[in-house]
Amino acid sequence: MNASLSGWLLITLAVLAANLPFLNQRLFAAFPLRRQRKPFWLRLLEMTVLYFLVGAIGRLLESHAGNAFAQGWEFYAITACLFIVFAFPGFVFQYLRKHRG
Repeated sequence: MNASLSGWLLITLAVLAANLPFLNQRLFAAFPLRRQRKPFWLRLLEMTVLYFLVGAIGRLLESHAGNAFAQGWEFYAITACLFIVFAFPGFVFQYLRKHRG
């Protein structure tokens, strides 16, 4: 897999993973909850776990392509902010859009 394809794959995966907690009422889209609606803190916890999962996949793709470089705190701060921006459509769908019924 070339670097361009793996980069686009990782970005697509990050967008899907960032929106996943907001698009359903299940834990990690697999486990049903007792509550009708998932609380916001649980959505944030899911986002955090999915952020690290996508980061691990990115690290795996980078090491498969060649040398995996060490990253500083700046890299993680920027990617966490980007992950939050990627989650904006799901947040709007869940909390800002008017639901009928």
